[in-house]
Amino acid sequence: MRRWCLWAILAVTLVSNQVSAQQLKPIWQDVHVSVGEVTPSDCVQLPVITWGGEYETVFANGNEKRTKSGSLFAQAGLCFDITLQDDFRQQFKDYMSGKTPYLRGTLDMINAVTEATKSDPRVQPVVVLLLTRSTGGDAVVVTEGIKTAADFKGKRVALQAYGPHMYYLWRILKSVNLSVSDVKLVWTDDLTASDKTAAEALRRGQADVAFAIIPDALALSSNGTVGTGAEGSVKGARILLSTKSADHVIFDVFAVRSDYFNAHKETVYAFAQTMLRAGQDMAAVVKAGKQEYRDLVKAFAKIILGSDKAVEDAGAMYADCTFSDIGENQRFFSGAGARRSFREVVADIQSAFRDLGLMAATVALTHAEWDYSLMGSGAKLQILAEKPLFDEERVAAVVDTRLRTGTLDSDQILPTSSIFFEPNQIDFSAARYQDEYDQIIAQAAVLGGAVIVIEGNADPMGYLRKKKAGDPQVILTQVRQVAKSLTVQRSMTVRDSIIQYAASKGVTLDPTQFTVVGHGFEQPRSGMCGADPCAPKTEQQWRENMRVDFRLISMEAEASAFKPL
Repeated sequence: MRRWCLWAILAVTLVSNQVSAQQLKPIWQDVHVSVGEVTPSDCVQLPVITWGGEYETVFANGNEKRTKSGSLFAQAGLCFDITLQDDFRQQFKDYMSGKTPYLRGTLDMINAVTEATKSDPRVQPVVVLLLTRSTGGDAVVVTEGIKTAADFKGKRVALQAYGPHMYYLWRILKSVNLSVSDVKLVWTDDLTASDKTAAEALRRGQADVAFAIIPDALALSSNGTVGTGAEGSVKGARILLSTKSADHVIFDVFAVRSDYFNAHKETVYAFAQTMLRAGQDMAAVVKAGKQEYRDLVKAFAKIILGSDKAVEDAGAMYADCTFSDIGENQRFFSGAGARRSFREVVADIQSAFRDLGLMAATVALTHAEWDYSLMGSGAKLQILAEKPLFDEERVAAVVDTRLRTGTLDSDQILPTSSIFFEPNQIDFSAARYQDEYDQIIAQAAVLGGAVIVIEGNADPMGYLRKKKAGDPQVILTQVRQVAKSLTVQRSMTVRDSIIQYAASKGVTLDPTQFTVVGHGFEQPRSGMCGADPCAPKTEQQWRENMRVDFRLISMEAEASAFKPL
């Protein structure tokens, strides 16, 4: 919830609330500082930002700004002075001048400065730790008439200039084959807590879509329902999706200067290892919920929020993100078994920044290439497989209820896509449907918190011929049941083919993210004529009835559909 502090300070003052994307310039062009050697110190300055992920940093440091004796960092022979630095430009100056060897921010932010460091090998950043992913702290609010992201075309989209949502927007647009030129960008100075925000642009009728932090998104949509127009909400506004669904878009990391990394690799290794141990130990403390947990929240409130009285805000911030354990770090940086790898995300971010005019060319960004098996054994860290995100039975029940009540499309994030097949076809391999499967895999990886509903449909002509011939009702009922069973089986075959194809590309998809439905011939493109499907009038209608549909559905309002953490 509090990431806004960092980006609000980072934002450049604009002449008005709406400028073109071409007028934005790379952030690093505002920073002019000479490169210096890293200042020797018994305690290294460690920058942090106002974000829930810093719970792990505070915990490792013994709930103090300076490393406390007996803390995890102290046990590892490390000493840090935690320095809250929400002004990323100032943080970057400290990094370049040598005041600190560390950079702390989102992966977007680290990429934003790579062009400024590429000419001097000393200061090229090395990413050494994936700290968290945003899993609920950021959202997209839309006005009436916008059903899916495809409806963004031609609309006014408000977001903070140089803020945390630029890549988020670009990734959503790409998911529906749109670009930034297809929307009207409404840039605002601030992210929250002022009259120059995306939320205010939506309230004033200056935007149709707003990227906002969760508190503002809830206010716009009458606490996450549909805006009534009262109490600061916008009539008809709703949350289309948040990072609870788009849970692999915003990544928080630590990076270090190359010269410091090469000269102090063991020290940096110990830092990353200790942070991962802190995450594991902290999870047990939070789960227990006893005095040690209350002490941690109070320390976080004091160090990160500036007051040990801000415990309510501090407690809420813990839920804005998912802490990345050693297993996720291994998958992310190696790419093996990852939903989205470091290499893929960096390339994607840089593509987004080039489209937005914030980067001129691709710049290499490296990571530490740690041996996580060795790191884990040295700190008694368990490298666990990724847990299923969804309760399959609960998801199936939710989808069934929404289908029966005709409300499934109300939570649809992206427009329906389809593949088509021939009569009696049993082959649904990637060789036949590669382009379509590639798109589904990309969407599933980015929107890991959304459910993909695979809906099989069948040709009704055989049934209609039998009915016209006067076959008895028992035979007609059997034909309906066979059609339903066949379409369920086809949906399952398609699901399995997608998961297997993803695995062949090195992408691991969670099977619980998919749910299958067999409609038989109850949802023909030719429509229904009473209780029976209408006969296709054209060959195109006939062929379009033989299809499998894909819908990405938000489950954010269905907490019980998620596996408990």
